[in-house]
Amino acid sequence: MQTRIPCVQMRGGTSKGAYFNAGDLPADQAVRDQVLLAVMGSPDIRQIDGIGGADPLTSKVAIVSAATRPDADVDYLFAQVVVNEARVDYGQNCGNMLAGVGPYAIETGMVPVAGEVTRVAIHMVNTGQIAVATVATPGGHVEYDGQQGIDGVPGTAAAIPLEFRDTAGSSCGALLPTGNAQDIVDGVAVTCIDNGMPLVLMRAQDLGRSGYETREQLDADTELKQRVEAIRLKVGPMMNLGDVTARTVPKMCLVSPPKNGGAINTRSFIPHRCHASIGVLGAVSVATAVAIPGTVCEGVATLPQGDSLTLGIEHPTGELSVQINLDRSGETVQVGSAALIRTARWLFDGHVHVPNRIWAGGKQGK
Repeated sequence: MQTRIPCVQMRGGTSKGAYFNAGDLPADQAVRDQVLLAVMGSPDIRQIDGIGGADPLTSKVAIVSAATRPDADVDYLFAQVVVNEARVDYGQNCGNMLAGVGPYAIETGMVPVAGEVTRVAIHMVNTGQIAVATVATPGGHVEYDGQQGIDGVPGTAAAIPLEFRDTAGSSCGALLPTGNAQDIVDGVAVTCIDNGMPLVLMRAQDLGRSGYETREQLDADTELKQRVEAIRLKVGPMMNLGDVTARTVPKMCLVSPPKNGGAINTRSFIPHRCHASIGVLGAVSVATAVAIPGTVCEGVATLPQGDSLTLGIEHPTGELSVQINLDRSGETVQVGSAALIRTARWLFDGHVHVPNRIWAGGKQGK
């Protein structure tokens, strides 16, 4: 006998995870966390006793519910289930999993189809901001097949444009939470920025690296990871995040000149393993730093002219393009809006089972 919980697994962008209706999970957060750990099979580096994929990018959960504010269609709470620790982190958004929320909400009847295209306004509960997903719904059904390719995912699928609103300072209280475009921490120049994802940018050359190393090389670089973590722990309070020892933010990112026609090259840590690509909101924060004068990106990035920019953020498996609109009407350059394109695919639906002891009094399995 086990507890059966309705569950959908979807690929959202370059991530993969479990999507739940909040009403199917325990209301008590402590119990819910234990359920999510059991679902994914954490803590275990293989996640052999759950549906997690033994990687932070595949140990993610989207919890969707009816909207609690009038400018949204649904609420979306993101949970990062740590692979090798008995911990669930809610301190960030995930823009990749976000790509699956619109299709999930439509498929499950939470949002009605509105024609050939359905726009879903999503309240990102983790930070309180709104994102609008545009989902193709020809014939009254979500269309997953299409010609949009994204680096890090094989093949093509239907495009899901994501527009982010009011993300500046969503976690840290300000776009530049330290008040500076650059700070010096442990002798290294850093830019602390939050445009949807708290991020610390450092020039790779300042850490004695090229910035073009593979993910595997960086994961094996113990000396570099120790230096990066020491900086992360010091900037946590500087970014109004407090003690970040047990948190997955801020993310850390090495930057270097682009090699393939983009605006800048990146290697991001999430926060202790090198990302196979780059997170959606991490890319938005990087693009914002590229556009703002005086950051560590200045002199490293290739910045096109104009106030409406498409910036290619290069990463280990390709590029993620971010559309940035700048506002120069004030004394300083401000970012008006940011948008990008992702894809998603419904992989399976059914029930995920957890031991009854995890959810005392929960629904009984068959």
